[in-house]
Amino acid sequence: MKRSTIDLWVGLFVAIGIAAMTFLSLKVANLTPQSGSETYMLTADFDNIGGLKVKAPVKSSGVVVGRVTKIELDTKRYVARATLTLDKQYQFSRDTSAEILTAGLLGEQYIGLVQGGDPDNLASGDRISLTSSALVLEQLIGKFMTSFAEKGTQDAPAKTE
Repeated sequence: MKRSTIDLWVGLFVAIGIAAMTFLSLKVANLTPQSGSETYMLTADFDNIGGLKVKAPVKSSGVVVGRVTKIELDTKRYVARATLTLDKQYQFSRDTSAEILTAGLLGEQYIGLVQGGDPDNLASGDRISLTSSALVLEQLIGKFMTSFAEKGTQDAPAKTE
């Protein structure tokens, strides 16, 4: 074979390899659009979202049912408003609750949905009213240290002169 033919085949092989790696990395990151899947949007207000980020998963019973598409501050009530895009095949009742959870001890944060018992379902554009904010590790440590310090001053014997 000629040198130019070998170079052509090597270049083609490299291009196919790069395309395959790009496709796989997008598939693993779950950033590829779901072809043919219909979605609907919900909003949920939280006092504190912690480290929740856009594109974080929305899960119900551990199954990814959607993604966080937008996070903004409601300047009237000063709460964080998360916009969720859910797959149309997953319908949730009007009394569904949403909480911000962490995968593992220091893992990524996601929104967990807990199905309620109302026979009516949420429609696109509705708001989830039952929410629980994120637990912030620094706040928990601060509360523990404060209570520990207060307990230490109460247990100390009074000085007598």
